[in-house]
Amino acid sequence: MMKTILLILAAVLALLIVLLLIAVIHTLLIPSRKSSYTAPKETEKARMLAEKLSRMIQYDTTSHAGVHEEEKFLSFHKLLEELFPLVHKQLEKTVIEGNLLYYWKGESRENPILLMSHQDVVPAEGEWSHAPFSGDIADGKVWGRGASDTKCSVMAFFQAVEELLAEGYTPACDVYLASSCTEEWGGDGAPKIVAELQKRGIRLFLVCDEGGGIITDPIGGIRGNFAMVGVFEKGKADVKFTARSTGGHASAPGKNTPIPRLAAFVNEVEKHTPFQRRFSPEVSAMFRKLAPYAPFPLKLVFGNLWLFSPVLKPLLGSISAQAGAMLQTTIAFTMQSGSDACNVIPQEASVSANMRFIPHQGQKESLSIMEKLASKYGLTMEVLHANDYSTPVDINGSAFRQVESVIAETFPGLPVSPYVMTGATDAQFYQCICDSCIRFAPVIYGPEQMKGMHGLNENIVYNCLPGAVSFYQNLIRAQRK
Repeated sequence: MMKTILLILAAVLALLIVLLLIAVIHTLLIPSRKSSYTAPKETEKARMLAEKLSRMIQYDTTSHAGVHEEEKFLSFHKLLEELFPLVHKQLEKTVIEGNLLYYWKGESRENPILLMSHQDVVPAEGEWSHAPFSGDIADGKVWGRGASDTKCSVMAFFQAVEELLAEGYTPACDVYLASSCTEEWGGDGAPKIVAELQKRGIRLFLVCDEGGGIITDPIGGIRGNFAMVGVFEKGKADVKFTARSTGGHASAPGKNTPIPRLAAFVNEVEKHTPFQRRFSPEVSAMFRKLAPYAPFPLKLVFGNLWLFSPVLKPLLGSISAQAGAMLQTTIAFTMQSGSDACNVIPQEASVSANMRFIPHQGQKESLSIMEKLASKYGLTMEVLHANDYSTPVDINGSAFRQVESVIAETFPGLPVSPYVMTGATDAQFYQCICDSCIRFAPVIYGPEQMKGMHGLNENIVYNCLPGAVSFYQNLIRAQRK
C-alpha cells in the first residue's frame, strides 16, 4: 500500500513539474513590455481647460440622497451655457428635473452613441489643503470636489463637441450627451433620461460613461499608466441584520445576547468568506493583457491562469483589494447599533452591510447565502435596497474594439485592458437601450487622485485634459453609418 501511495505521489509531483515547466516556457515566450504613455507637458490649451474646469468646480453641485434640488442644477446649467456656447446654440437640449440630455443630429440615425458623466458631487467634509469649492489651480492640478469625479469628463466631452462645432463638423451618426444630477446617491436622474430616449425609440450602439480610466499602477508590481476600460459593474445591496432578545440588566447577563451573536456572525463572515471566487472571462482577459507588463514572477502567474488560478484566488485580495473584489461577491459591514447605555443589554441590536454581487453569484443567490448564515445565529435579515449586476460588454465585439482603437489613436503607448467596476455608475440604467455600456473616463487617475475621490483634497492633474478632449472627438469621428 505504501509503495502504491509513493508511486502516486511521485507521478503527481512529476506532472506538476511538467506543468510548471510548460508555464515557464510559455512565460518566456510572452514579450516583456512597458507602458510608455505619459501626459504631455503643460500647454496653453491645458491651462485653458483647467480654467473651465475650475469654474465648474467653484459651483457647488453637492447632491443629497432623496433630496431633489432642481434649482441648484438649473443655475449650474447657466454656467455650462456660458462655457460652451456653440453646444447650447446648435444642439437640441432637454432638461428633465435638472438632468441634461443633448441631441446632435448626424448624417445617419444608425449606430448613435451617447457620452455621459454626472454633474453632482458628494459632500465635502474635513480639512482640505485647498478649499473644496475653490477650484484652485496650483502645482499642475485643479483642486476641489468634482475635479476627478466627474466634472473633468463632463467638461471634456462638452469641449470636444464645442471644438468640432467650431470646425463645422457634422457627425456621421447621431450623438447624444447626457448628465444626471443624482448619480452620487443612485437617484432617478439617469432613469428619467433613459425613459426619454425610450420614448423617442432610440437604441444606442455605444454608451461611454465614467468608471474606468487611465489608471497609474493598477495592480501592485505593474507600473505605468493603463487604460482600464470598465465592461460591467457589480450589483449592490444594503442589508440589515438584527438580533433580538428580552434585554435585561448588564449585572446579570445571560448567554447568546444580541451583540455576541452579531459579533460571532460578523467574525465568521470576515474570516471565512461564504462566497465563491472565480475568474470571469473579463477578469481573465484583464490579467492576460497585464501579464506582459509585469515582472517575471507576476507574469508567470498572470500569464498562466490555467495553472495558477487555484493559488491566486485566495491570495489576490492581499495583493490588491480592488482586484480581489473582481473575483467574488463582497460584503462590508458598515453600521451598527445596540442599547443606549453601557449597563443595559439591548432588546435589539443590528449591523448593516453593503454587498456587491458578481455574475456567477448574483443578487438572489448571494442574499440567500447571507440569510441562511444569519439564521444560524438567530438573526433576521432585511434588504434595504438591491439591484443585480449589469450584463458584461462583449470584449470581442465591435463597440469595445472601437473604444480600444480610439484609445490607441489618442494615447500612443497606452495599454488597454478590460476592467470590472466594483462601484456603481449611471451606466447601469442604460442597459435596456444599449448592449455596450463602457465605463471609461479618459483622464489620468494616479494614487493621489484615487484617494481624493469621495475623500479629502480631490484634484486632477490638468495636463491630461487635452487628451480627454481629443479622446471624445476621436470617438465621435470613429462612428460610421
